[in-house]
Amino acid sequence: MRMNDSDAGETVRIEGVSNRFEPLRRRHRAPIDASPPLRDRAALCAAASASPVCPSSTRLETVRENPAPRTASTPLPAAARTATGAIRTLGSHPATAPVVLHPGDAISTARRVVYIILLGALTALGPFTIDLYLPAFPTLQADFRTSAAAIQLTLTGTMVGFALGQLIVGPLSDKVGRRVPLLAVTALHVVASAAAALAPDLTLLAIARVFMGVGAAAGGVVAMAIVRDLFGGRRLVVMLSRLALVSGAAPVVAPLIGSALLSVMPWRGIFVVLALYGAVMLVAAIWLIPETLPAARRKERGATTVLQRYRGVFSDRVFVGVLIIGGMSFSGLFSYLSSSSFLFQETYGFDAQQYGLLFAANSLGLVVGVQVAARLAARFGPQWVLSVSTSVLVLAAIAIIACDQLGWGLWGTMVPLFVFMTACGFTFPCVQVLALDRHGKAAGTAASILGATNFGVAGLISPIVGWVARDAGITATTMASVMVGCALIGAVSLWAVVRPWTVERLAP
Repeated sequence: MRMNDSDAGETVRIEGVSNRFEPLRRRHRAPIDASPPLRDRAALCAAASASPVCPSSTRLETVRENPAPRTASTPLPAAARTATGAIRTLGSHPATAPVVLHPGDAISTARRVVYIILLGALTALGPFTIDLYLPAFPTLQADFRTSAAAIQLTLTGTMVGFALGQLIVGPLSDKVGRRVPLLAVTALHVVASAAAALAPDLTLLAIARVFMGVGAAAGGVVAMAIVRDLFGGRRLVVMLSRLALVSGAAPVVAPLIGSALLSVMPWRGIFVVLALYGAVMLVAAIWLIPETLPAARRKERGATTVLQRYRGVFSDRVFVGVLIIGGMSFSGLFSYLSSSSFLFQETYGFDAQQYGLLFAANSLGLVVGVQVAARLAARFGPQWVLSVSTSVLVLAAIAIIACDQLGWGLWGTMVPLFVFMTACGFTFPCVQVLALDRHGKAAGTAASILGATNFGVAGLISPIVGWVARDAGITATTMASVMVGCALIGAVSLWAVVRPWTVERLAP
């Protein structure tokens, strides 16, 4: 059944998966009106014309699983009313055209690879901002003649800024589109990095680090929101895991690069490099990243104000549960990050280069976990992957304490720490999928809340390691004691709040 919208210049067909009802539709063409309201037709056509994967010359048609005759008074299903429902790209043979459930399904493989690399690099701007200067902590402590806890506060400031930036950028990107917030806040990162390189004292460095965190926030939030704009269901799992592969390499290579930079330049040079990285990402975003949230979808009913979007997200029990899991898992990870340079360089006597290599080898578990989790989540469901990974986080953190108390030395710390990092790799993409797949219309808001909680809570919890170790110094036991507490809260949240047996399986 066709309907023409002369203003949009598009043809939209509402039909079943098969054509067996076509004779019936032709016979009853006059009395049946399955046309959606003009507002919804205009939104669908506007989304098609504005989408980078559906040019204005492309015809779209909505597909329903169980076709049935409809009258003018019968409302259309949600999939048929929105621009993100199942569509079909019509070529010369419309009847055999492939079904496209999400806009990104029509993207070519080459273009998809470009998106993965570029969005992954934008997401990696945050981890690079955090991890690149970790090998310089002892040097910063000596130059500013301060304590290890004071240097850790610069890391805390970065994560707090990251959290605040995401709370601003996420809802804003749902309101005005993805590109404008991305470009503006990435430019802020460049300026703040230059300011950090010129900071004369620790106070100004800490302030600059806060703004660096705000500036790096856009990459992670907008990248996840763009992926959710384009993909859904099981393909969303795959795309987020590929994105995490690129961004997950950042914690592996950042300390290595930071250690190498320290061997040829002072610590201020690290922030110059970060400023250049941000500038490259800004130029790439201007030229290569299109707007994936057209104006019509920003005005969809039920997602017009920030308050409505926040209410919709926080009223979801599963989202709240995975939010706690993500925040606690991230806090456990950052308890390790904030103390690892002191632990391995001062307690175990490593130099900056050795620490970088050790950190990189240990972080490989994170990358492996992310990729394996994608396959397991698509097959068994992300909630059941979390049921295993959260338990492993608890056991691995307890093992670090036990091995340290038994005096098993470096390997007694490294082996369970590698297991903990691998379990984090299994946890993070599953948290993202469960959070974003349920809130496609408010993807920016959901991503911002998720990221802000991760970095905000981690920024508040990670300095506890320094406070606990203020007298005896940082040891594996003091570090892992915080990790155990975080892992336990995450595990309890899974079974008490998320309740994995109540979560529906992912759509195709």
